[in-house]
Amino acid sequence: MALTLPARSMDDPSVFSRRWAKRFAVIFGIGLLLNAWPFIRWGDAGVEWRDIETVRIMGVLQRIALCWGVAAVIVYLGGLRAALVSSVLLLLGYWAACVLFAQGADPYSLEGFFGTTIDRHVLGDGHPYRGEGVPFDPEGLASTLPAIAQVLLGYTVGISLIQRGDILAKIPFLLIAGVVAIVAAALWQSLVPINKKLWTPSYVLLTTGLAAITLAALLPVSTTARRGIAAPLRFFEVFGRNALLIFALSGFVPRTLSLILIDDGVDGSGRPRSIMLLPWLYRDFFEPLFIDPRASSFAFAVATLFFYWMIADFLHRRRWYFKA
Repeated sequence: MALTLPARSMDDPSVFSRRWAKRFAVIFGIGLLLNAWPFIRWGDAGVEWRDIETVRIMGVLQRIALCWGVAAVIVYLGGLRAALVSSVLLLLGYWAACVLFAQGADPYSLEGFFGTTIDRHVLGDGHPYRGEGVPFDPEGLASTLPAIAQVLLGYTVGISLIQRGDILAKIPFLLIAGVVAIVAAALWQSLVPINKKLWTPSYVLLTTGLAAITLAALLPVSTTARRGIAAPLRFFEVFGRNALLIFALSGFVPRTLSLILIDDGVDGSGRPRSIMLLPWLYRDFFEPLFIDPRASSFAFAVATLFFYWMIADFLHRRRWYFKA
């Protein structure tokens, strides 16, 4: 945001509006499409249409779209000062809402979190994520508020880096800011637990601090890479070149492959049994490679990562980049 928003759209409201609407719609739409895909599934009677009433509305890309959309408007209207003030207000306001509107004794439990009630009323009972056993969305509407604050904090760091001056001279600033954020998170967690699924304010400070320190460590590496000294590190560059596309493919591919069923003998009652392609691949190829199942799982993960890297590298070599 710090690199692209001012240069492209800050001076012209119509340009900003068009770019804002396009980017928001594309990112949110891709996320929603992934949740609905594939539109069919295997049922007891064969192939059947998916029930649209149970399609999850929120998700990672939808949250990114909301966070970017709100943060971009704040930056456009108020600049850096508004970004800083808004991030503080969002974190404090979210903390207060968790405590004041808790549905039980523990405001940070699945049952007590106030955001679940908001999601059910706004999105409907059938659309939240159900992977926790109860209707609860880890990318819900309420917990998007502190995530917006984190985007604004990232914008602040980005602005500091693109300002004039030697970029390596800004490493101490990043290190100090990172340490301060981590210490603040550690002190705050006695009141607000560090909880990723609720995106608590202490979690925001912890991960923001870790990100700042990581960025400080990578700045010298990226500088030498530009000079050709650390050229092998460009191995990782291809993911950043097509981040949105590769993320979308990582959801699209396994969902599509879930439609491919492989004969798996018969069950205890003699009825034919089948297994989806990816679980079959893991069970029959990766699992026998190692005695420790953790090693098998790790090998499967590395192979999956390399598969998407090959796609990203193919696109990068041809300079085919897909952006919202």
